Amino acid sequence: MHIDAPFELVLFGGLGDLALRKLMPALFLLESDGRLPDGAIYAVTRRDMNRDEFVAKIEKSVKSHVPSNYLEKEPLDRFLSKVHCLTHDVNDHQGYKNLSKTLSSDDINRLYYMATGSDLYTPVCKGLHDAGLIQSQSKIVLEKPIGHDLGTAQAINDTVAEYFKEKQIYRIDHYLGKETVQNLMVLRFANSLFESQWNQNYIDHIQITISEQLGVEQRAGFYEHVGAMRDMFQNHLLQLLCITAMEPPAKLEPDAVRDEKVKVLKALKPITGTAINENVVRGQYDSGVAEGKPVPRYRDEPGVHHKSLTETFISAKVEIDNWRWAGVPFYLRTGKRLAERACEIVVQFKEIPHSIFPLQHKNTMANKLIFRLQPDEGVRLMLCEKRVGPGMNVRPMNLSLNPSNQRQTRVPEAYERLLFDALSGNATLFLRDDELLEAWRWVDPIIKHWEEQEQRPEPYTAGSWGPAAATLLLARDGRLWDENS
Repeated sequence: MHIDAPFELVLFGGLGDLALRKLMPALFLLESDGRLPDGAIYAVTRRDMNRDEFVAKIEKSVKSHVPSNYLEKEPLDRFLSKVHCLTHDVNDHQGYKNLSKTLSSDDINRLYYMATGSDLYTPVCKGLHDAGLIQSQSKIVLEKPIGHDLGTAQAINDTVAEYFKEKQIYRIDHYLGKETVQNLMVLRFANSLFESQWNQNYIDHIQITISEQLGVEQRAGFYEHVGAMRDMFQNHLLQLLCITAMEPPAKLEPDAVRDEKVKVLKALKPITGTAINENVVRGQYDSGVAEGKPVPRYRDEPGVHHKSLTETFISAKVEIDNWRWAGVPFYLRTGKRLAERACEIVVQFKEIPHSIFPLQHKNTMANKLIFRLQPDEGVRLMLCEKRVGPGMNVRPMNLSLNPSNQRQTRVPEAYERLLFDALSGNATLFLRDDELLEAWRWVDPIIKHWEEQEQRPEPYTAGSWGPAAATLLLARDGRLWDENS
């Protein structure tokens, strides 16, 4: 699929961490694949730099984050000719008038990308509107987290809606752009084998993990006011939950898919009061060892308050009150400074009712379907087979669902896919306004409970799998986290 019409992409926060690490490399890959049409990319920043300095910075970011075997001079030169730097303070109204002189006066395919904090969404939208820069083909991409709680998210939603129609607003969650998430939907809805067993009759429980080895790095100022719940759980984890648990949509169309995701969020069993302490674990990393090197505790990181109560780890037992998932727990966790970097969805099927093989352990050899989103994407089905040799000894085996010929194909980056979808007007993998608010509505009571209690998160050693209470969360139900897959 290609975009034929010319485009303009205006990237606010154009020289920030997200733009340099993810967005510019993703746009280059689109150019390299011949999927980016004629047009221009404007990086909006408060820094004042000349053309040569700017191009050198963008070239460095692309070369640092794109594998060398995909770096060719001709597409890189084409890409760099499309990028331009605009010096502009988003709170300065004169800057929007200058922007209007730079951009085309025609109503063309124009995408405004907010790679900034959500507190800037309102002034930018107002500035664009006042300068007459919002037209029928204009679209805006909003990065997470949108708001700090339900109230602020609602206020931002309302303000953006004053200037952009809902069909022009693309709330991005890059985890939905990962190839394996798309594959999850295909495996479920294109195969009766899986969809017929995708319910409480056959599934024991589901685990969703997003773990990081890194600490807060240079993001302490941001992270101190956000924490793991707002940064990862409210968006990434709940979105993966929705994709895993949703009903089959009537059609593969944006609103049909998002309707089903909203139903999941509305069916989430609220966790309030004393149930929060029983079903949600909140942790903060202590000193330890990561990748063979000693690392400080979170409170000793530069920019972190020495008495900080910000959580760097969350795990929760979540239930969905509907017919399909009644009695099936979903165990969700995310954290920094954990044992390894990974993102997995593990669907644990129920054990067989009776084993006729004496050495088969029912509880340790139950079938699993494992979707791995990072660092290496793929899908595996864990089955049992006979061990070679005399007797009928049973052993677990992994069946890879990634055909060998597909492994030779470059897997598109999540931002690469989502940027292309936004430019081409496909909103299927983006959040709708009610979807965002339902997620906030569910997590808000938990956040407010923590703030009222002023309870310190449970410390855990950097390089471990989190607090002991996270292990007990499953152990109480006779289960364990899947950490060896």
